[in-house]
Amino acid sequence: MGQAANSKEIKSVDNNVCYQNHPARFTMNIFNNTFLLRVAVAVILCMHSIPGIFNNGIYEFGKFYLDEKGFAPSGVPLAWAIKLSHIAAAICLLINKFTRVAAAVTILVLMAGIIMVHYKEGWYVVGGGRNGVEFNFLLIVVLLTIMFPNGLKGSSRPASKG
Repeated sequence: MGQAANSKEIKSVDNNVCYQNHPARFTMNIFNNTFLLRVAVAVILCMHSIPGIFNNGIYEFGKFYLDEKGFAPSGVPLAWAIKLSHIAAAICLLINKFTRVAAAVTILVLMAGIIMVHYKEGWYVVGGGRNGVEFNFLLIVVLLTIMFPNGLKGSSRPASKG
């Protein structure tokens, strides 16, 4: 039985283990079929955001890039919003809650990055070029896979409870 003496283990709508009589109807869905992808993207998002908090990178991105691209005087707050959205998305992906919202916001940020930064550099990140779109493209596809783990045909079941 496991969770509680009077609880009966059942499968939830999204094929996760639930305990029928448990007061909180506890769902253990962190370790589902998207777990490894969610952890990998969470690590990438954190590593792309957290260092900038401590090395002045977020300020420099806002002041010297976003302000110059026409976002002045909002470049620095926008840079902080972008990086904090990455950290929030990483947390959501790790706990498997609100994954579709987190992935959708992150995809929008990645698409803006493609349009503003990476497209003019071409496809390749390394090798045939530098700073191209291929890495953002891969992250977008992985995030779509997390959003729709059963594919678009079987997308009626959510990836998480959010």
